[in-house]
Amino acid sequence: MQNELYDMAKFLHIETSTKVCSVALSENGQLIDLLEESSDAYIHSERLTVFIDQICKQNNCKLNELSAIVVTSGPGSYTGLRIGVSTAKGLCYALSIPLIAVNTLVSIASLAQKKHPNSSICAMIDARRMEVFSTIFDGDFKIVKSLSADILEEKTYEAFLPIVVCGDGANKTKEIWGNRDLLIDETIVSSAAGQVEIAFEKFKNEEFEDVAYFEPKYLKDFVVTPSKKKPF
Repeated sequence: MQNELYDMAKFLHIETSTKVCSVALSENGQLIDLLEESSDAYIHSERLTVFIDQICKQNNCKLNELSAIVVTSGPGSYTGLRIGVSTAKGLCYALSIPLIAVNTLVSIASLAQKKHPNSSICAMIDARRMEVFSTIFDGDFKIVKSLSADILEEKTYEAFLPIVVCGDGANKTKEIWGNRDLLIDETIVSSAAGQVEIAFEKFKNEEFEDVAYFEPKYLKDFVVTPSKKKPF
């Protein structure tokens, strides 16, 4: 019976941790459809519910057919995460279905791994100035540098080369890492599509969040690693 339930698992995915407002539908761990838009104006409050309604209509999917709601757990924008999580919680309460959370950087890295198999991946999102939040994975998708907030400098992450750098913080590395053994792939950014396979595995393992108490990891939850440069 459990296997039958898993085979019918249909999820709505919400990703609002960065400038990208992204919504997806998946079934049986496979992406069905994706709607997303990126804007410096942070359009989540205007577009999220519109995208949800649109993606359901164009795929003839009723909300009561969903098995779970998937939402990014951060790190990311305070406002974006708050909008995404509150929307996800509301749907979970209304539909009496589980909430599944997927880390922003793990989601980004999962997309990079498909495009760059067997490569070490540095998933990186923009914080401010030269600060980023990142996690580094080896070619087997094992974490070799846990989530941290860092100031990018010439030798930052040097021990992990060669790597593929992706996420909306990747463009910060162009000038300071110009001569490094790495690939900067700015086409891979936060997207609900990156949650699909991870969320399906969590669903099968019943790794659900407590809808009443779940809170995402905002940028303010982390302490930025200080620069190692000597002050003038």
